[in-house]
Order: sequence, then C-alpha cells, then structure tokens
Amino acid sequence: MADPASYRPQTGEIPTNPGVYRFRDPHGRVIYVGKAKNLRARLNTYFANPAGLMPKTYAMVHTASSVEWTVVGSELESLQLEYTWIKEFTPRFNVMFRDDKSYPYLAVTMGEKYPRVQVLRGDRRKGTRYFGPYTAGAIRDTMDTLLRVFPVRSCSAGVLKRAEASGRPCLLGYIDKCSAPCVGRISAADHRALAEDFCTFMGGEAKPFVNRLEREMAAAVAELDYERAARLRDDIVALKKVFERNAVVLAEGTDADVFALHEDELEAAVQVFHVRGGRIRGQRGWVVEKVEDSTTPELVEHLLQQVYGEEAGLQGRLPREVLVPAEPSNAPELAQWLSGLRGARVDIRVPQRGDKAALLSTVRENAEHALKLHKSRRAGDLTMRSQALQEIQEALELPVALMRIECFDISHVQGTNVVGSMVVVEDGLPKKSDYRKFSVTGAAATDDTAAMHDVLTRRFRHYLQEKDEQAAAAAKPAHQAALDAATAAAVADSTTPTPRSKFAYPPNLVVVDGGKPQVNAAARALEELGIEDVYVVGLAKRLEEVWLPDSDFPVILPRASAGLYLLQRIRDEAHRFAITFHRQKRGKAMTASALDSVPGLGESKRKALLAEFGSVKGIKAATQDELTGAKGIGPSLAAAIVRHFAGGGVEEAATVPAVNMTTGEILDA
Repeated sequence: MADPASYRPQTGEIPTNPGVYRFRDPHGRVIYVGKAKNLRARLNTYFANPAGLMPKTYAMVHTASSVEWTVVGSELESLQLEYTWIKEFTPRFNVMFRDDKSYPYLAVTMGEKYPRVQVLRGDRRKGTRYFGPYTAGAIRDTMDTLLRVFPVRSCSAGVLKRAEASGRPCLLGYIDKCSAPCVGRISAADHRALAEDFCTFMGGEAKPFVNRLEREMAAAVAELDYERAARLRDDIVALKKVFERNAVVLAEGTDADVFALHEDELEAAVQVFHVRGGRIRGQRGWVVEKVEDSTTPELVEHLLQQVYGEEAGLQGRLPREVLVPAEPSNAPELAQWLSGLRGARVDIRVPQRGDKAALLSTVRENAEHALKLHKSRRAGDLTMRSQALQEIQEALELPVALMRIECFDISHVQGTNVVGSMVVVEDGLPKKSDYRKFSVTGAAATDDTAAMHDVLTRRFRHYLQEKDEQAAAAAKPAHQAALDAATAAAVADSTTPTPRSKFAYPPNLVVVDGGKPQVNAAARALEELGIEDVYVVGLAKRLEEVWLPDSDFPVILPRASAGLYLLQRIRDEAHRFAITFHRQKRGKAMTASALDSVPGLGESKRKALLAEFGSVKGIKAATQDELTGAKGIGPSLAAAIVRHFAGGGVEEAATVPAVNMTTGEILDA
C-alpha cells in the first residue's frame, strides 16, 4: 500500500477555487472522483491525519498513488464534471447505485412504420415511448388487457414480414388482439392513430376513452345490437381495471418522484415511487455498497446525479417535483441541473407533513424491507466468494489478494477459425464490460500453445502501451492545462461518447484453459514482455488439476473446494465466450465466396459478375476481355481477377514453426 505522504501535494499548490479532484492508483486507474467548493480545504482533510480517517477513506488514500484536480467556474460546473467523470471511469471507491433488479417498461416503438407495443428492459431506444417501470407480472397483465381495447401490433419484425409475404395475419390478428396492419385490415395512418391513443391512455388520460366507449355502448343498445354492446361493455371493464389498479395517493395532477433510503454501516437501499397524475405508476430500487463515508444528504446527491443523469436527452420524463428524505447541500445547483435536463423547472423538496410525508414514510418502509432481503440473499454468496478467493490464494501461495482474475481460452475446429477469449472476474464477480475477443491468424493458429502465446502477448502488449502513454502524458509540463481543456470540452458536450479503453489494469492472476503446455506458453509470453507481477496457472479439464509454470506436478484442490468451484466457473465462462465468438466467425466464413478475397472487387461488382457469367466457375473460365464486358469491370480489375484465380495473387504460406508439445516452447525452424 502507498504512503499518502509520498504523493501529497504542497498546500500552496492547491487552489482554493471550486473544482473536481481524482485519485489514481499505481496503474493510472481512477479510483475516486470528488468535488469541493474549496479544493485546498477538502484535499487537506485526506492528508492532514490519514490515521484518523474512516476505514474506507483510509483504504482509498493508501491505495492511491497520485491526486490531480481541475478548477471550474461554479458549483454547477463541478456537479456536471463530477457526474461525467464518475460515469466515464466508474471509480471503485465512489458510491455506485445499481438496480437490485432489472425493471421492465411498457414501450411503444413510434419510430417504426407500424408501431409495436412490447416489454423492454435496459437502455432506451430513440423513437420509442416508455411507460413504467412496472413489476414483471403487472406489466404483462396490463399489456394483455389493453390490447383488446387498443389492438396495436405486438409481434416481432420476423413475424410481421412473414405475415406480409403470406397475406395471412398471425394468431393475434385472428383473436382480435391485433388490428393486422400487415394484411391491410387497417391503414398505416389509422394504426399509428391507434398507437397514439394507447400512449395517451398510458399517460393517464383514461376518462375520455371510457366516456367514448360508454356512448358507443348506449348507441349499440338503442340499435338492439346487443353483441356489440357486450363487447364494448367488456372493453370498458378492462380499461377501468387498468386505470383503477393504481390507487390515488396524491392530489390529481401531481407529478413527483418520491425517494427514500434505509442504510447501515456498510450498505444502503433506495426505493423510488413514480407518481404521475396523483397515482403510483411505477417503482424502482437500488442497493449500494458504501465504499466511501457518506452522510444521508451526500447519498441523496449521488443518487439524483446517477438516476437522472441516465435520463439526459429525454425531456418530459422528469417530474415537476423530486421528494427526498434529506436535502443535499447543493440542492440549488442540483435543481438547476435537473431543470436543464427536463426543459422546465424542477423542485427538490423534503416533505414534512401531509400526504406527501405519509407516502415518503411508505417508500422508506419498502427500502427497509429491500435492504433486509438483499442482505439475506447476499450473505451466503459473499461469504462463499471470499472463501473461494482465499482458498485459491493459499493453495497457490500467492503474496497478493486476488482482486482481479483473467481467464483465457482458445477455440477452433481442426485448426480453422481460431479465436481466443478473455473473461474477467473482480472480487469473485464477472465484469463483462472487460471481456475481450481475439482472432488468431498466421503461424499463431497452428496449435493451442502458439495461439495462447499470441493472445497473452497481444493482451499485455496493449497494457504496456497504455502504461507508457500515461507515463508520457504525466511527464508533459503542460499536462494540467491539457487536462483542463479536455475537461472543458467534456462539460460543453457531455453527449460525446467516451472512447473505450483497450484493456483495464493488469490482473493479479491469469488462468488459462489447459495443462502444462498452455501454462508454459502463457508464462513465456509474460516473461518476454518483462511482466513479473502477474501470476499464471492452468486448469486442466481431465482431472481438474491446477498447473503452475515450470512445475512437474500439479496443485490438487479438494473436489468440494469453493476455490476449485470458482476456477471451474471462470474456465467455463471463458470457454462459453470463446465458443460463441468461434461460431460467429465460422458462420461468416461458411457464407464467404471465392470472390471476396479479390482486391478491389466490392459487393456490387461481385453481383454484376455473377449476373453476367452465372457462377464463380464461369468467372474463373472467362478471359480478361470477357470480364470487361460485365458492368463496372475495367481492364485493370479484370487483370486482377485473372491473376487471382491463376494463383498469382495468393501469398506464400507462412512457415509453420515446430512446437514442443510438452513444454509449449516454440522451436526455431
């Protein structure tokens, strides 16, 4: 662990302006982002007496190896920049709110020719209107009920195309839960109007539709059309059922998000009720690990930053009021920021009495139950993960804790379409954002050991390159000015996508799928790159033994060992990831044509040649003059095609090196 005194800046060097600061670890990774009204006063609290810090803050300052800061013009700018950096770097010591479950939304794809009603999770899509979130059971019931009144298309694109081609609607069209625009039962304009009515109803305006159906039912009764009247009656009951499912909790017309939290020393649970038109339209929950020492107002501040930061660009979805259990210290700046996202005024309030305070109490009870449920579910899992990591460390006699493990696997079919995979586990949990895929070609694709050597070399070469780039940037005299300029650009245009880093910081342990040859090949790759602080093991499938480099005997973990089970899961995940990529690559190769490798021959010209000569065989048999008769084929391209099929354009095969299958060593030819 680093000594904070080794990188403490001089007090006179730190400005007293408002700004944002970042702590970095020895690998250059940002581990904490914070903001302050007075940078000097805030940063001095970290270094004045490190021994007196709270445990998590103490761990942070001893994990870091440097600190840097950026001065901004106002507290609002510091709020925006802090959120931008937290979203970009995902620092491990910052509070990160994550959904305790993935909540579904009822979505209407208004951007399509025939809008579709469906249940969606995850990132929002452009041109789609969302309602919710809901619980899984409630959203299915709501959708099924409303489709009988608003028969909007709900089928997939493939089903729609098949129906258009065959002229017959799908099952939903036959049971009157779809107006079947695919076969012309309704025009595209009328179907879009039906989808608009669906959205209007879901937005809370139910009474106009109920009143209209009641008038139509009365008219049907007057005309003695009792069958139609019965159908309309059932539609009215369905609409009222959906509309009355949510009880009125606040005054009609009230739009608010009501947040509450329940916390202990280690974690906090957050719940929010989305109130629209006085009714509860949805609910969400988060559970956060308190990796920094935060008060309730600070937790509320981080919560609003992260929850509504994801809503950027979706004007109209933010409510008029945000009710919270404690007012954050920078409430005016937060309200100004949220107002900018909404396009209208947003108020942040702490209800003290009345219906809103009572509803906040109900939300707080939900948060308390959510935290109890989370702890009961996580206790066993957390204990087993910690035990597994400790067992691996002790069995392999490693001097460092296994914070990050990377596992590599090679996949191919008889030496074709060779690919490699890298999966990452941090604190015993998979980190899928850091997964990587490798295509292996040339001499490296001759066998598994050569491919493993190639993949490890490429992975850690990228790491060394990024490390050198960071060191070079830090050595520049004007690096702080460049950082300020980049920060200003990020604040001015927060919609600019962040470039994805090729590789994260290095792992403590590398696991390869295989035995002694694969382990030795991986160890040799690290040795050639001069990397000495990363440990390598291999997990052989036959007896599930663990191999170390240059070892004649494997390490045998007990069959019931939690450490062995974790290694098996990591290995199986790497195998699954490699197989998936291999199948994708193999599928593309199976649809490849002999014309694909002709230089300068694009898709349209390939189609022109096939139309002219009927097949690849006919193209091969054609002369240069005959080839120029096809559309778009000139003399030079025709000559290139002739040379290609004559063998003149094929490169000589690379010399295949000899490989020692016992040690994995690549021998000189």
